[in-house]
This record gives sequence, C-alpha cells and structure tokens, in this order.
Amino acid sequence: MAAQTDIVNVLSTEHLQADLKGRSVRGGILTLSSQATTFLIQSVATVVLARLLSPADFGLIAMVTAITGLGQAFADLGLSEATIQCEDLNYHQVSNLFWINVAIGLGLTAVTVCLAPVLAWFYHQPRLEHITLFLALTFLIGGLRVQHDALLRRQMRFSELAVRDISSYLVAVPTAIVLAWRGAGYWSLVALPLVMNSTQMLLSWFMVKWIPGLPRRNAQVAPMLAFGGNVAASYVLLNLIRSADNVLIGRYLGAGPLGLYSRAYNLLMLPARQLQMPVGSVAIPALSRLQVAPERFARYYLRTINLMAWISAPIFGFLFVAAEPVVVLVLGNQWRGAAPVFRFLAIAALAHVLHGSTLWLFISRGQSGKLLKVTALISPILIGSYLIGLPSGIKGVALSGSLVLVAVLPWMLNYTFRGTHLTLHRLGRAVVYPIFLSIGGIALAELMLQLTAPRRMIYQFLIVALGFAVTFSAGAFVSSVREEIISLRNLLTELRFSSQNT
Repeated sequence: MAAQTDIVNVLSTEHLQADLKGRSVRGGILTLSSQATTFLIQSVATVVLARLLSPADFGLIAMVTAITGLGQAFADLGLSEATIQCEDLNYHQVSNLFWINVAIGLGLTAVTVCLAPVLAWFYHQPRLEHITLFLALTFLIGGLRVQHDALLRRQMRFSELAVRDISSYLVAVPTAIVLAWRGAGYWSLVALPLVMNSTQMLLSWFMVKWIPGLPRRNAQVAPMLAFGGNVAASYVLLNLIRSADNVLIGRYLGAGPLGLYSRAYNLLMLPARQLQMPVGSVAIPALSRLQVAPERFARYYLRTINLMAWISAPIFGFLFVAAEPVVVLVLGNQWRGAAPVFRFLAIAALAHVLHGSTLWLFISRGQSGKLLKVTALISPILIGSYLIGLPSGIKGVALSGSLVLVAVLPWMLNYTFRGTHLTLHRLGRAVVYPIFLSIGGIALAELMLQLTAPRRMIYQFLIVALGFAVTFSAGAFVSSVREEIISLRNLLTELRFSSQNT
C-alpha cells in the first residue's frame, strides 16, 4: 500500500498546471545547464579518444550501432512517451508498462546476441561478433530504466535528471579514456555506453524510489500500448534513416571511411543534441498539458523554436564555413578527411533540429498514428538519397542526404501543423532573422577567408568568428531584429531570475 501511495504522488500532475510556465522556465535553464556540462564532458571525450584511437576503431563500433540503433528505437515501445503524455495514470498501469519494457529489453538482448555472427559475416569483420555480444546488454539495462526515467520527466523533475545525466558522464567518460590510454582500443568505446546506461539506471531507481508491482490483467494499458507502438514504430523508421547511411558506407566502403563519416556526423550533431534533447524533454510534457489550449500551444512552440533558431543557426553556419579547422583542431590531423563530410552535413543541421520538433507536436497531442504515417512516407525518400550519393563516396552520401532532407522539410512541417494554430508562415516569422543573419555571416566569413587566405588553422577559425560577429552586430541595427533580440534577452533574464528564486 505504501508503494501505491508513493506512485500516486509521483503520477499526479495537477500541481504542474498552476505554475507550468515557471516550471518550464526553471526546467529549461536547469536542463540547458546540464547539457552544457555534459557537452563539455563529451567534447573532452571526443578530443581525447580521437587522439588515442584510430578511425577504424570508431568505424567498427559504428557498424554495430547502425544495427543496434534500430533496436534502441523499439526498446521502450514508445511507453515512456505514453507515460508522459497520458493525463490519468495509475499504479498498476505503470507497473505493467515496466514489466513490458523489461520483457522487450530481454528479447532484444537475445535477438542481438543471435545477430552477432551475422553482423561479423555481413561486414567481413570477425571482431564484430564479440563487440555485438557486449553491446547487446544495453537493451536489458534500458528496459529496467524506461519507466523510472519517464516518471521523472512526467513530473518535470529536471534537477534530478540533470544530476543523473552529469553523474553518468562523469563515471563513463573517464572509464573509457583510461581504457583507451591503457591500449584497450575499440573496447573503450564498448565500455562507454555500458557504464553510462548502468549508472543512469541505478540513479533513476534511487531518485524515483518506486518499486513496480506484479503485472495485472485488468490494468487497462491497451490504449497506451497502441499509442506507444506507433511511437516505437516511428522511432524505428527514424533510426533506420539515421543508420542506413552508416550501413551502406560500412558494407561497401569499409571501416576507415565509415569512421571518418560517423565522427563527422557525431561531431556536427553534438551541439544539436545538446540543444534538442533538453528542450524536447521540457517541451513535450509542457505541450502535453497545453494541448487543450490551441493558441497557447502554438505560441509556446513558436517561442521555443525561435530561441532554438537564434542559438543553433549561427552555430551551424559557423561550422559550415570553419569545417576544416574545427575538425582538425578538435579531432586531430588524422581526421582531416572528415572535413568535407562535416561541411556537407552542416547544410541540413538546422533542418534536423526542426524535424526533431515535429516529434514534440505529434507526441504531446497523442497523434502517434500520424507520426508513424509521415515517418513511413519520408523514410524511403531519405534512404534513397544515400543510395544516390554512395557512388561518390562518403562526401556524396552526406551531400545527397542533406539536400533531400532540406527539400522535404516544408511538406513535413505543413503536415505536422494540421489541426493546430501553427502555419508555415508563423514558423517562418519565428526563424527568419537568425537564418538570414547566419547566411550573411557565411557569406562575409567566406569572403574574408578568400581575401586573407590564412594558412594556420587557428587564424582561419578566428577570421570566421569575426565574420559572424560583424554580421550579427550589424543586424542589431535593424529595428525588428533588435526588438527580437531584446525579447530574447528579457526571456533569458526571466530564466535567470526564476532560477535564482527556486
């Protein structure tokens, strides 16, 4: 009975409505602060491991994760989103969902173990068999933590989530670095997700302080399974899109080119994930509570996208121009071949951020069927783009995939906005200034590089930074841009003030 009382307190969301804006603001600053810390730790890991390991080491791990990533998308069956989105939730439902997640984790672990020799044969890499056997354990670990993670997010307990995430990185990253330094090679990359996921699982259980009950037949989880099943199927298709390029490159071009491609992609997406993941973790529960107020729902989304565009557009524009110095300075000279791939991938980096935001809208409104439909429609298009680019090598795959994603994005957004107060016109007004200023920064930085032709990487880096600084400073003289910047400054002031009073 005590366990049921505890879970009632954990499941209740009525108190969130009274201060939803304040919780979103505080959650936003806590989560962004957490992501800034983990970004710093990940950056250190990227720099150090890139110098201790070879591109082929990263390529071997990418070969396995390109396949296991499909299972990761299915691992929680979308039931974490179902727990967050559902208005009325009880103890027995969450207990049943927990055991379903554990069963899925065990099943995926068993399937992956059986696939280990198949992957070794497919890629012509015998070493992949043992790598796959160890990485299979991440599914079981994930199944044990899904519902505890979801309960933390449902309650918008972002301070605990921040502590958990930072702690897991502080344990896992030094472990991987020490192993690599001691000569463990690619095994250090195997240890990284195992240690991180195990630490997060233990901390989530400790923070929620809830032990699931035995499964019951009359818990009425069928609607949640239907919702979660559509979400999980959508995530499988999304991971198929994200993995198809790695599978094709690994199969036809080998571990070395795949290592260059995967490091370029991960390095570019590192800042995107640090922004997208925390904002999404705040936005989905907040939008779920606002789904009955369409105009407030639309304004919340547009305000969030506006903030993300001001942060991400100049970052990705800068990375597009400074691709080579960034890659060489961060990863080392042996990774110079990844720079062209990095630059081509940067073309669609902001599109990836906007595409990710469509998940918030579908999930928060309970429209998992529509999410599955649109994902099923775009999957063959994007996978086809990788096939088109494959004859031109890793650069062709990167360029073709980026251009096609940018081309289909307007249709995807327009479909997502149906039934809401959102339109492409309103979205365009929310992102037009940061995008145009970033394009101006790209043009000016490229011109300055052509005129000065600096040879040293650090000077190239500084000239590009100067070009963007001049462009955005000049943009502040435009009244409408200045008003938007002032509005953002007021929001950041509110964030800071709110965090100081919690």
